[in-house]
Amino acid sequence: MPTLLIAFVTVPLIELFLLIEVGSAIGALPTIGICLLTAMMGTGLLRQQGLQTLGRARNNLDQGTLPAIELLEAVALVIGGVLLLTPGLVTDVFGFACLLPASRHFLVRLALSRLEVRIGPGGPGGHGGRGRETDDPHVIEGDYERRDND
Repeated sequence: MPTLLIAFVTVPLIELFLLIEVGSAIGALPTIGICLLTAMMGTGLLRQQGLQTLGRARNNLDQGTLPAIELLEAVALVIGGVLLLTPGLVTDVFGFACLLPASRHFLVRLALSRLEVRIGPGGPGGHGGRGRETDDPHVIEGDYERRDND
């Protein structure tokens, strides 16, 4: 939690400092123009990359595999889009890193290497405390309701 608080305090201060420095070097209007241009470019890139990721996720679902990587990439795309719409130069750099395919793949793989997956009750193969667990591949689990014809 303290890391998040530090980020919410330091990132805007760094952004403000850079915007002032760049604005004093090239002028206020060009600096504003750069921020608007990166937001427009990011929006177009987000749309393109989002559609490609959605297409890959659909292909995986059609093949019967879980689109786990695509879901994490979608999260990275959302974060990148938010960062690009946030005014500032540092957030734009990180936003483009989330939107460009090569850097996004790297970030997703880095995140996956740091994640620890725990499977417990209610998770894959678990029953959430209901019923019994079995490894029999011929057992089909499901719910049913008995309806008598009156």
